[in-house]
Amino acid sequence: MTAEHDNHGRTPANWTGAIIIMIAFTIGTLGVVMAQPLVFGLGVALVVIGGIAWKVMSGMGYNSNDVG
Repeated sequence: MTAEHDNHGRTPANWTGAIIIMIAFTIGTLGVVMAQPLVFGLGVALVVIGGIAWKVMSGMGYNSNDVG
C-alpha cells in the first residue's frame, strides 16, 4: 500500500466535509418531516457547502496526516 493512501480518510478536510454534510442531512430530514421546503432547501445548500469546504481544504493541503 502506498503512503498516499495511508490515512483512510482521517484528515481535517475529510472530517470537516463529513461533519457539515451530516448536519445538512439532519436539517434536510427535519425539513421533510416538518413539511418546510425552506428548511429542506437549507439542508440541500449545506450539502453543497460541505462538498466545497472539503474540496477547498484538500486544495490547501489539509488532506494529509502531516497537517496539524
